[in-house]
Amino acid sequence: MRATSLFYATQIDQCARAAADAVLDNQRVMFLRAQAAWQLLADKETSPQSERDKRGTERTPA
Repeated sequence: MRATSLFYATQIDQCARAAADAVLDNQRVMFLRAQAAWQLLADKETSPQSERDKRGTERTPA
């Protein structure tokens, strides 16, 4: 099952909140790294879709 962009956004937000609430520096770093990893996954998912959308509109006759 493929994760949706909403799922990725939720994970990114949760990691950001956890990093902000972290008391220890190593916890904060861990959550910020996790946030960056989720963001990378979200970007990889949305990039191909936006490229397909762009190509689809370019092929449409005006």
